Amino acid sequence: MASRDDSTPAAGFTDIRPEHWLTRHAPRAWWPYLSLMRLDRPIGTWLLLWPCWWSLALASEGWPSLVLLALFALGALAMRGAGCCWNDIADRDIDGRVERTAGRPIPSGAVSVASAAVLMVVLCLVGLAVLLSFNQFAVLVGIASLGPVAIYPFMKRVTWWPQFFLGIAFNWGALLGWAAVRGDLGAAPVLLYMGGIAWTLGYDTIYAHQDKEDDALVGVRSSARRLGGATRPALVAFYALALAGFGAAGWAAGLGVWFWPLFALAAGQLAWQTARVDLDDPAACLATFHANRLFGWLLFAAIIAGGLTMR
Repeated sequence: MASRDDSTPAAGFTDIRPEHWLTRHAPRAWWPYLSLMRLDRPIGTWLLLWPCWWSLALASEGWPSLVLLALFALGALAMRGAGCCWNDIADRDIDGRVERTAGRPIPSGAVSVASAAVLMVVLCLVGLAVLLSFNQFAVLVGIASLGPVAIYPFMKRVTWWPQFFLGIAFNWGALLGWAAVRGDLGAAPVLLYMGGIAWTLGYDTIYAHQDKEDDALVGVRSSARRLGGATRPALVAFYALALAGFGAAGWAAGLGVWFWPLFALAAGQLAWQTARVDLDDPAACLATFHANRLFGWLLFAAIIAGGLTMR
């Protein structure tokens, strides 16, 4: 991304996907709201969902409940949409000055702040309905997630490590999934949660490299800007910590022998990300960020395989 000496975004790299099937089949009046929820970019929903599904599988004896898997999928879809509304309301002035985000519905004027707030409340009510279907302990765990979610959008203004706070919020499902199955918490979900935070530090640092030049112009802080040329060795450290947490969670849960070969494949996928990503190419950063959906599937398969062969 070429440097510019002003803070006005150029028409160029963007994360809006006008060719997505939603924009071809949904009524035109819905497009700005679907885009506000990022339904045209489902990777965020997957990244929110994976810790939930991993935790469900880790807590289950045998196959995880299809009902719980479906409920968490619905909850992740709703709460990711609500979180995007909240993030875009809080960041509307910054987003308008960053090339990749200037076309988003609020800074572009397609959706008002009031309309975004109404949509956020509706989506939160959907998430609440899902949460209330769980046991009482899980409901309390879920409610506790609201604090990290509320403060996250403001962290880029006060710390170089907003990705850490995103990890705290985005991986809460590692605790909630276990609580929904067992009605308590233990070492395994806590280790899974810690691994998830490190995983988020890795993938969201890659994501933040898309905006590092615009972020410098508008004064937004990020791990990408803080690490600079040291990002690749930092990714090695982040992903190593993530794998240590995930592996320790599998061991603490008593997963069987088939967990480990599939876990090794998942580890290889993170190693590929670290080795191959071009941190100076926004499109390559975005593609590598998207590759974490595959990592999620591999770890999910490893946990299920290990659960079916528990020691």
